[in-house]
Amino acid sequence: MASVNRVTTTTGASHSFADEEKESFVDHINNSLSHDDDLARHLPINPQDMSLFEKTADGILLCKLINDAVPDTIDERVINKKAKLSVFEITENNNLMINSAKAIGCSVVNIGAQDIIEGRPHLLLGLIWQIIRIGLLSKISLTHHPELYRLLEPGEDISDLLKLPPDQILLRWFNYHLKNAGHARRVTNFSGDIKDSENYTVLLNQLAPNKCSRAPLSINDPAQRAEAVLENAAKLECRKFVTARDIVKGNPKLNLAFVANLFNKHPGLEPLSEEELSSLEEWLFASEGTREARAFALWINSLGIEPFVTNLFNDLQDGLILLRVFDKISPGSVDWKKVNQKEPLTKFKKLENTNYAINIGKELKFSLVGIAGSDICDGNQTLTLALVWQMMRFHIVATLSSLSTASGRQVTDQDMIDWANGAVKTGRRINGFKDASIRNGLFLLDLLNAVKPGTVDAALVTPGESDQEATNNAKYAISIARKLGATIFCLPEDIIEVKPKMILTFVGSVMAIALGSQH
Repeated sequence: MASVNRVTTTTGASHSFADEEKESFVDHINNSLSHDDDLARHLPINPQDMSLFEKTADGILLCKLINDAVPDTIDERVINKKAKLSVFEITENNNLMINSAKAIGCSVVNIGAQDIIEGRPHLLLGLIWQIIRIGLLSKISLTHHPELYRLLEPGEDISDLLKLPPDQILLRWFNYHLKNAGHARRVTNFSGDIKDSENYTVLLNQLAPNKCSRAPLSINDPAQRAEAVLENAAKLECRKFVTARDIVKGNPKLNLAFVANLFNKHPGLEPLSEEELSSLEEWLFASEGTREARAFALWINSLGIEPFVTNLFNDLQDGLILLRVFDKISPGSVDWKKVNQKEPLTKFKKLENTNYAINIGKELKFSLVGIAGSDICDGNQTLTLALVWQMMRFHIVATLSSLSTASGRQVTDQDMIDWANGAVKTGRRINGFKDASIRNGLFLLDLLNAVKPGTVDAALVTPGESDQEATNNAKYAISIARKLGATIFCLPEDIIEVKPKMILTFVGSVMAIALGSQH
């Protein structure tokens, strides 16, 4: 039987977590991070006890787990790694970890550094699962695996596949192999449809017929059949995440992880021809979400808006997420009696919602000339980005205005530039967020050091003249800002290419931290 642990927080709230999930995550951490010298005193973790929650308290292990899932998210030079850390240094590590988790797409709305330090099991396991899941699913895309093109169904084009979230692509991949194996059944989930191990047996046999037989199908006992499936998976070096019990119980998280790991190691799809590849590259070039779209989706998710945004242009088309964001950044701006919320929504109801969202934007003095609700409904990328950028900028300005001493007046772009120039005492100045000198990262590092003197190690700063030097400085600046508590969604490329919107978000977030510390 699966065992469930129940914990009670200091507020008296009761939360439960499953032992098998904790044990699976611990095994993954032990296997994935065992080579890291910085974790010698953290690993291995005993999966049978509660030591996971002690070993994660200083933030180091979780920072490393994020980099294992999405390499180079954190500049590891910024992590406080020495054996005896002060409470302040531990808090810095956990700020860095939480803000970096946001930047890879984790929902961490109700998690703070103190929760990690106190080792709150339900929050930690939820966060660890998100990090592992993002790492497993990050390569399930046409960019990493062009051969996923093979999964197109009759009447579809590549745009249909590009709209699918990774877990749906994974189910489609599973079914593609079941169909090719001549098997009658299909899977629609990672729980009930895999419990009897029949579909797993056929999938493994189809991926590696010489190693994985269909012999498990002749075993009647569900637990024994599941164990035989895992023995087959071991032959492919894919016995990971699930036990026989987890298969029989249909644990959706652990079975998703098992299948994702199987795909990552053995996709079993025929490579594309040159002709197929060239047509696909045209689509990918035209369709791939911009870095801006990625940053805006992450920002929306950081607000705790439901449902989670995975594709900015598709997920905003019914207007509901836009209206929830408006309600969050400008409380009271949405009259919910005017909103169509009962799903499924007709095209007309979606249009009413998006038109209402545009009207709210106009009331908030957004520049929306030529943007109509129909543009959002149709997924117009340029106009959707224009609207969401103004929402993000409004949120930054509202936060800064609430902290600023200049009461009654909205903070402007020029105020942010003047503040940054006034804070930096090295003689470096910028003329605006398009200033080409920002490229080398030195002004941003000076700004961070002005906000918290001593936070930048001068020995790690390069002149920023070559692309590699500038990239190193940009990575360093982003991780330091997150360590100080800033929520940063820009990438190093945004800094070295001097993308003004992303530079504004960086300076605005750092300014909010500086002003917040004065209150």
